[in-house]
Amino acid sequence: YIGKELNEKLKELDVDLITTVRKNMKSKAMSAFDRAMLSKRYIIETINDQLKNISQIEHSRHRSETSFMLNLISGIVAYCLKKQKPCIKLSADVFGMMPD
Repeated sequence: YIGKELNEKLKELDVDLITTVRKNMKSKAMSAFDRAMLSKRYIIETINDQLKNISQIEHSRHRSETSFMLNLISGIVAYCLKKQKPCIKLSADVFGMMPD
């Protein structure tokens, strides 16, 4: 699902697909920020899982747009109020900036 066709479609929408390079792929240059985000993918996947399963954002039978938005917002608020949650710690050098 990370083939050239998908990459080209996303480029048309100004979206960059960041993936690891597999054995059958040509290597490509990647920015330091993209490399850092790729290495933190497991945290992002954990947050998505918690939003879907613990905060119950994933629900496919909303009866109205209002119901959908209420469920989405309440799930995000519930996640934000959690005492312990995963986070991505980034330093200034990841963004190509030197600390003052």
